[in-house]
Amino acid sequence: MNRRILSVLVFLFATLASALPCFAWNDRGHMIVAYIAYKQLNSHARERVDALLKLNPSYSDWVATIDKEVPNASQEDKNLMIFMLAATWPDKIKGDKAYKSDGSDRGNRPDGSPDPARNTGYDDFLMHKYWHFIDTPFSTDGTALPAIPIPNAQERIGVFRTTLASNSPDSLKSYDLVWLIHIVGDIHQPLHTTTRVSSAEPQGDAGGNTVKLSCTKCELHFFWDDLLGTNNDLKTVKKAARKIPKADRSLVSKMDEQIWVSEGYQTAKQFVYVTPVEAGSGPFTLTPAYKKTAGKVAKQRVALAGARLAKLFNDELK
Repeated sequence: MNRRILSVLVFLFATLASALPCFAWNDRGHMIVAYIAYKQLNSHARERVDALLKLNPSYSDWVATIDKEVPNASQEDKNLMIFMLAATWPDKIKGDKAYKSDGSDRGNRPDGSPDPARNTGYDDFLMHKYWHFIDTPFSTDGTALPAIPIPNAQERIGVFRTTLASNSPDSLKSYDLVWLIHIVGDIHQPLHTTTRVSSAEPQGDAGGNTVKLSCTKCELHFFWDDLLGTNNDLKTVKKAARKIPKADRSLVSKMDEQIWVSEGYQTAKQFVYVTPVEAGSGPFTLTPAYKKTAGKVAKQRVALAGARLAKLFNDELK
């Protein structure tokens, strides 16, 4: 291939890669969180969750997916898997042409959005990418910390759980429920609560998205997203979810979303931004020890996210 053409292709690939939306756990990770949560719901919460999810516009697609992948599933098992698929909906709409990427920085910041704090239900066709995270900054070189944009994941969890505990119509509760299933999982991924600030990146590294690694998926953020695997087959995900160690019950009882964010922030500083991930944008080569510890932390975080999500619905969903 002509070197000039090759260089242009490399540039285009790099440009497209930098424009990719940042996800928290991949679909598999979110479905594992949901599996753990659904198994811990009480009968009232399960009944309400099952009914509310029927109001989601993707409900028939979820049913079709289950009928194809697990054709002989019982109704109880179908309800569980619908809950698992619902956990991926706020990411799926990022690829739906009916939804608009609002806000600045490719939709990842609320400024510039026509209505960033809107909460009216499924008539809202804004993607609200900035609802998926809260980039709490820390500095490695004394660089001043930027303000944290609002709305964000922490603020939205507070809004949505208030809706579930209220007498709001089920149409709105359904919308807020599916967002909660997703973003409670999101903020238990350490890089959805943290950004590293430096003189080279005074606004932060976008939750590790600009930190390059010497591997196939070459950003720190994507490495952490995929720690639980990438196979999204429902049977395979359920099998993996059953092997996740149970969450520490003393931590499950901490139900303030501000505490959840603080935990993620401290986890990132303790386990993510550590050797061999040094200052700067890399590329860094992760060691087997780093990967092993990261895998253990990821399992602890999804277990905690699932248990807390269940407790939230058990305690607050009307």
